[in-house]
Amino acid sequence: MSKGRIILARERFKLTIERLCHKLIEEYGDFSNTCIIGVQERGVLLADRIIDRLQALSPKTTFEYGKLDITFYRDDFRRREEPLKASSTEIKFLIENKRVILIDDVLYTGRTIQAALAALQGFGRPAKVELLTLVDRRFNRHLPIQSDYTGITVDALDEAYVKVEWENIDGQDRIKLFSAKRNN
Repeated sequence: MSKGRIILARERFKLTIERLCHKLIEEYGDFSNTCIIGVQERGVLLADRIIDRLQALSPKTTFEYGKLDITFYRDDFRRREEPLKASSTEIKFLIENKRVILIDDVLYTGRTIQAALAALQGFGRPAKVELLTLVDRRFNRHLPIQSDYTGITVDALDEAYVKVEWENIDGQDRIKLFSAKRNN
């Protein structure tokens, strides 16, 4: 995908992740009784980056980290022409009475987070769930869901599409805004 306008380039991308990590450290300290859960697939890419940076900033801190697949919790699961491809859920701990930091790359309608909250119920009842997103498209929400920790806020029309690109997958770290929705 070569078209689209870059709204966050490599250096600011890195600074944004750094800022989010510092906010988490300020709020959670040693991360006791806290777990971090990335939403499959692209939220895990952000969660991996957040975990790596947190470990570099706090080398003595251990993090409970999981990856959550929401495929069968989505409200459009049976409404697609092609079946959705499920990812794996990798959570080897219960979230009962823990503080959960749920991570996704883009908050758009809120439906992905609604599905993630439903999927989390199988792992216990958390004391608190907070949401961290790299991009918040705040004017396009269908559900009353908001991000507690936001990298950037993008105000775009419904027809626009925001894509987070990752160096290890797409060749470079950046966020792009496209004027129309993707076809795939």
